[in-house]
Amino acid sequence: MSTANTPGTPRSILPPDPNPVKPRYVPPPNACDGHCHVFGPAAKFPYAANRSYTPEDAGRERLAALHKHLGFTRAIIVQASCHGTDNSALLDAIAHSNGTQRGVAMVKPDVSDKELERLHAGGVRGARINFVAHLGGAPDMKAVDAVIARITPFGWHIQLHMDAHEVTQYRAFLDGLKVPFIIDHMGRPEAKHGVKQAAFQQMLDLMKNPLAWTKISGPERISSTGKPFHDAEPFVRELIAAAPDQLLWGTDFPHPNATYMPNDGELVDLFAKFCDDEAMRKKILVDNPTRLYWPELVAA
Repeated sequence: MSTANTPGTPRSILPPDPNPVKPRYVPPPNACDGHCHVFGPAAKFPYAANRSYTPEDAGRERLAALHKHLGFTRAIIVQASCHGTDNSALLDAIAHSNGTQRGVAMVKPDVSDKELERLHAGGVRGARINFVAHLGGAPDMKAVDAVIARITPFGWHIQLHMDAHEVTQYRAFLDGLKVPFIIDHMGRPEAKHGVKQAAFQQMLDLMKNPLAWTKISGPERISSTGKPFHDAEPFVRELIAAAPDQLLWGTDFPHPNATYMPNDGELVDLFAKFCDDEAMRKKILVDNPTRLYWPELVAA
């Protein structure tokens, strides 16, 4: 939980667990952390003036050390709202990754071709749009349409951060999309309502669309019981059964705005518990992110 702040100022949020355990599960070669962030360092990459929260610095070196510890050699860095549309920290991390990282940026509706070309050359392959209330709420849908129109020629996808009810609320919009789209964190259902809840059933139905993807990440975000987040397991298993070729997994490090702060090593083992077939683990950790973010390797 965040500490109190003066009204109108960004709230402070919990830092990540500084002592990730060494996971028992060893990820396969080329395993990809499909959802993580870099924060700052603020002295080099300042946070956005209009941000809603201020995180602890967690730059590319810290992320690289975590991935080495966990056994991941590739990663997708997702721009977080605290950096706004200044993607400098993200691009810096990718540039130092020797081709092992790709990115999802945040861009303005009037972003220029020149800027999109720069981002694409820097390893960006998608644009993120926030809908959730704690990050400012619903965006201007005309602006969303403008972003989609701008990124489509570059072959990017869009990544949508939504709460569970918004998957239903925006279903017509989602059904009309002509580009691949990712719904973050299983659509953020509340585990206490079970897999039969209308919002999650809507999510499962949405996954019949071959353009729809989701991330079976964030058990700490959907859990109603806290650690060890076992109440998230039925949701993961339902999605694996429904759309195994359209799933990614990620740590979500450094876990911005988490109510229950997880341990990243434990999250890796939790993934292995929830997904107990090694061929399926490889599909989610290696094959699926390769198709979406490194298609040139598939073509080769």
